[in-house]
Amino acid sequence: MKHSIKITFSALLLTIGTVFCSQAQDISPLANDFIESLSPELKKQACFPFDHSERFNWHFVPRERNGPTFHDFDKNQTEHALNLMRASLGVAGQKKAAAIIELENVLREVENRPENDTYRDPLNYHFSVFGQPSSDKAWGWRLEGHHMSLNFSSSKGSITSSTPSFMGSNPGIILSGPHMNRQVLADETNVGFELLHSLNDAQKKQAIFAGKAPADIITSNDRKAKILDQPGVKGSDLQPNQLSLLKELVGIYLSRYTAEYHAKMLKRIEKSGWGNISFAWAGSEINAVGNPHYYSIQGAGLLIEYDNVQNNANHVHAVVRDLQNDFGEDLLQSHYLQDHLGNNIAHSAE
Repeated sequence: MKHSIKITFSALLLTIGTVFCSQAQDISPLANDFIESLSPELKKQACFPFDHSERFNWHFVPRERNGPTFHDFDKNQTEHALNLMRASLGVAGQKKAAAIIELENVLREVENRPENDTYRDPLNYHFSVFGQPSSDKAWGWRLEGHHMSLNFSSSKGSITSSTPSFMGSNPGIILSGPHMNRQVLADETNVGFELLHSLNDAQKKQAIFAGKAPADIITSNDRKAKILDQPGVKGSDLQPNQLSLLKELVGIYLSRYTAEYHAKMLKRIEKSGWGNISFAWAGSEINAVGNPHYYSIQGAGLLIEYDNVQNNANHVHAVVRDLQNDFGEDLLQSHYLQDHLGNNIAHSAE
């Protein structure tokens, strides 16, 4: 019997860096191609019902996870998995996802771990599919591992939710070696500081809610995120150049997503009004390693958190939450009503 050859990190590195522009498209055929490429055993590991509790079992730290990984895939299966990832993200999101995965190998070197170490492992990213991918029914999928949790929901041929969406970077800035000065989440950091430094004293008094940054993002891996008690400075209190920086910063996070989903979220913000979007800060005002800092952006049902505290403030966590539709909440409710209440009505009519 011929055995397929499993993917190696060097082979993954050559493949994962390829990006393509994601237009509005139905990603269900790509998801089905991925599922059909799997062996029966890997299908069993990867596939769950749409409303399964595993859907909400998400995190961004190194830990045991469900779902097959690149370790389990051959070249063909890896290509199908990456095609699904690329189609679900914008170009910026694709590049950042690839860079975060590559950072695991950098961490191995920085921490002097052996090549077969499983704690820092660029192949240890898990793929899970929830429900049967279809152009007319609700389904979702997840890619998750250290410092990355990407959760998608789809219905009627388009992505309806791309949150929770977590990306992290350790180190925040690589301080030595062949990749020295590389900064995966540089824009999230630098534009955040640019906005802070543009504020006058009165605006800073509104924006800064604590002299010490929280130890981590406050919403953590909560099943349902809530509005934070951080009033911040509102867009309505910003000057035009400052508001432009706020819009740029929000755009950096939304650029992770497909053009269609990005536009959908922007439309929601614009309907609510940029004047109702708030920016809050805690911790140091110095943009350098060793200066812990945090910020949040809230409004229009959107929550963004950024935290750089750990490892001498050289370890970034950044998350986007949709307070209205994380995990495709609307689809979950519709699925429940259709499949559960519908069945009860059918049974009562018998």
